[in-house]
Amino acid sequence: MGKRGLNVLLLGIGNILFQDEGMGAHFIHYMDEKFEFRSKENNTLSIVDGGTLAQRLIPEIVKYDEVIIVDCVDAINSKPGDVYFFDYNNTPLEVNWQGSAHEVEMLQTLNMIDMSRDLPSTNVLGIIPKRVADDTTFELSTEIIDAVETMQNCVIEHLKKLGIESHVRNEHITIKQMAQMSYKREIINNPVV
Repeated sequence: MGKRGLNVLLLGIGNILFQDEGMGAHFIHYMDEKFEFRSKENNTLSIVDGGTLAQRLIPEIVKYDEVIIVDCVDAINSKPGDVYFFDYNNTPLEVNWQGSAHEVEMLQTLNMIDMSRDLPSTNVLGIIPKRVADDTTFELSTEIIDAVETMQNCVIEHLKKLGIESHVRNEHITIKQMAQMSYKREIINNPVV
């Protein structure tokens, strides 16, 4: 029987109903659609849309050896579209991960897992949003769209360090298309009556 590999989770957090706030969810769907991920070392990558579930994600998060959380953050002297990639246990002082209700819940969730000593090695890919909750729309700001390549490169480089290679499967997919697909999924799963 082969050696057990590293189990890695790419977890997108965000409310897709509120513009840039949904970027974490849109981004992980984009990565899943654009790339195929392989490992020669029996490592696995799971891609999960955590939406705004927060504490209900605890049983899922603790199953993994490594977690990458994609979410909106705030930071001192930042501008929309700025990207931060950091170890949760060494969050930079300028980063404030408590902007919206779900961000506070996600931070509390990680703190709870950490207190019970079950927290996997966790990195956060954070993006500074431009528009959050001004209006219910799936449209992303230009600044967020322009940050996708930087976000993608952060994840690909980190996965490479974890022994997981990324291979382009669909080079034509865009984050705007993924946001529109999210909209269609939301309507299908939660029809207006």
